[in-house]
Amino acid sequence: MTRFLVRRLIQNVLLLLVMSVITFGLLHAAPNSPFVIEGDPNQSPADVARLRANYGLDQPLPVQYALWMGRVLQGDLGRSYATPEPVARLIWERLPATLLLAVSALVLSFGMGVPMGIYAAVHRGTWIDNLIRVFSVVVDATPRFWLGLLAIVFLGGQLGWFPQGGMYDLSKRDVFDPVDRLRHLALPALILASAGWVGLSRVMRGETLEVLNQDYVRTALGKGLRWHAVLWGHVVRNALLPLVTSVAGILPGLVSGAALVEIVFSWPGLGRLALDSALRHDFPVILALWLIVSLLVLLGRMISDVLYALVDPRVRLA
Repeated sequence: MTRFLVRRLIQNVLLLLVMSVITFGLLHAAPNSPFVIEGDPNQSPADVARLRANYGLDQPLPVQYALWMGRVLQGDLGRSYATPEPVARLIWERLPATLLLAVSALVLSFGMGVPMGIYAAVHRGTWIDNLIRVFSVVVDATPRFWLGLLAIVFLGGQLGWFPQGGMYDLSKRDVFDPVDRLRHLALPALILASAGWVGLSRVMRGETLEVLNQDYVRTALGKGLRWHAVLWGHVVRNALLPLVTSVAGILPGLVSGAALVEIVFSWPGLGRLALDSALRHDFPVILALWLIVSLLVLLGRMISDVLYALVDPRVRLA
């Protein structure tokens, strides 16, 4: 097991290094300089050159990458080009909002996807099964931003059931109101979770159908056990095992996929910060956000590998 973990760790570290080189090169190959203010007659090329020199952007690209990686290894993510604040502080201020949204979407994904998959499998071939499958396909085929806009217009605007954006009412900014926070969280979390519960419902339906066809399920029913006892004690219990490893892989995807949902719902998280930084060519913030998401993805892969290895020892030999 130790050799398996060390091998996976080395592979992920090498992958992260290669990805960092590619990302760093692509960002610095952007045509516009982060210090050029378009339409400003008071800005001269000498001013831009001086700013580039202050941030070390006048040095060769390999030297810039080495300096950046050296600071990252020391825990220094640098300073924003747009503001004098450290990048770590900017991210730390937005991180709780994104984690709240991502974890809520994760809970909704499993809370909706697993029961729907089980129900569809138990009622296979009925109109309920077909309705769930068609509904899942429609939701999966609709872009998240379009679902978000529809939810804002109808649920937030026409019906007035939920707020149309933000994380809280401005009048309650300094007061923690859990009901107000939940009302603002409901729509973005539901839209972000839509992709997760659609995929989980399909997987759960297939796993449940596979377990239902096993001999030990027919044997348990033949012994006279009640259907509900067999369903929850044998079928669901075994069908859930493949989904255990899905938790590690879904959460990083939700954190990275929250950017679009945050923009649509004006949610003050890392997604909004990424958009603002991209528009301002704020390379240190973009690189730091990329690094965090990449580490989450690789960490999720590591946890998934460990869980797979614990469930199936044959994976350790792969």
